Amino acid sequence: MAQHILLRDLDIPDIGKLDVYLEHGGYKALRKALTAMKPEQVIDVVKASGLRGRGGAGFPTGVKWSFIPKDIFPRYVTVNADESEPGTFKDRQIIEKNAHQLVEGAALCAYAVRAEKVYIYCRGEFAQPARTLQAAVDAAYHAGYLGQNVFGSGVNIDITVHLGAGAYICGEETALLDSLEGKIGQPRLRPPFPATAGLYSKPTVVNNVETLANVPFIISNGADAYTKLGTEKSPGTKIACLSGHVNRPGNYEFELGKITFRDLIFGAEYGRGLLHDGATLKAIMPSGASSVLLGADKLDTPLDYESVAATGSMLGSASVIVLDSTTDIVWAMYKAIRFFKHESCGKCTPCREGTFWMLRVYERLMDGKGTRADIDLLDGVAEQMQNKCFCLLGEFSIAPVMSSIKLFRDEYVAKVRG
Repeated sequence: MAQHILLRDLDIPDIGKLDVYLEHGGYKALRKALTAMKPEQVIDVVKASGLRGRGGAGFPTGVKWSFIPKDIFPRYVTVNADESEPGTFKDRQIIEKNAHQLVEGAALCAYAVRAEKVYIYCRGEFAQPARTLQAAVDAAYHAGYLGQNVFGSGVNIDITVHLGAGAYICGEETALLDSLEGKIGQPRLRPPFPATAGLYSKPTVVNNVETLANVPFIISNGADAYTKLGTEKSPGTKIACLSGHVNRPGNYEFELGKITFRDLIFGAEYGRGLLHDGATLKAIMPSGASSVLLGADKLDTPLDYESVAATGSMLGSASVIVLDSTTDIVWAMYKAIRFFKHESCGKCTPCREGTFWMLRVYERLMDGKGTRADIDLLDGVAEQMQNKCFCLLGEFSIAPVMSSIKLFRDEYVAKVRG
């Protein structure tokens, strides 16, 4: 794309500095909303834009905002910056290079849902990015874009940056809320949903960093300008975190549905082909470690929510990990399961015990002590976990296991023979 909406630091040097951000339209959307629009109008514009949540689920953002009850106060906005999925690093670039766009997007969300308090929850390992973000928040306060009576509108908006303690489960929105309240980060039973009983049991919107970074553009330019990008059902742009066996890993912004996996991996402006000379593509993990693996036959799948879902996988946060023919699939899945076993919060038995036993089986296979029965056992444990876990972590853990056995069972059998 000619101009970036989200990765504007690639077009504008030093846009993370307040004066540069202001020179390029910074905080104009917030001023417009607070002085010329009602909160309901902001929600309507975001609804009309078709913006979908960029954290993974792809739920319509404006609809999510409209779920906040009209008569319960206080209410909160929580920004999910707990970017813990292996292969995901887009939110970090936004925070480090253009934090004011996130701050403005969070403030717009707060105004839209009539919340006076925003918490940005950063993963525990984001010490330096959190300092950069805090500096942007402080600069916005100093300039009068946050705090009391912003732009003389009578609206108060406060933002607090909070560091977690480093737990993958806190990327799950209700576990994030418990952690923010000072409790053990474990998912809550739903319903009630955060929109009605979230932080401190009050109505709460939880949005991902990339999601909110879209909002200033939408409010400044209107819903129509946004819907012109992407597809009818997946409008706008998306950032893909490309990693693995590619020549040029990194974050790439593209219009949803306008490029394919082939373009992203082999295109001159994107990944520029496979890393190892003479290698061929073996598999794609479209959404980080929690992916249903796709084979090379899915290379021409357009990158949008519907098209990737039609393959049986999901676009999610678009953390595209490329595995070429040099990859030992069993080893790669062993690494994924070791991660999920370590990060399981232990609240529910299927996930706690299932990840433990899957890891034990993988260890046997990797040690050359596995049997053919172990392959079926591994698949069986994963199947027993399916649709039985308290939150999606358990479901995420089985996705790479079951899909890899389906696609590459011969490699598992070879491990047994070896």
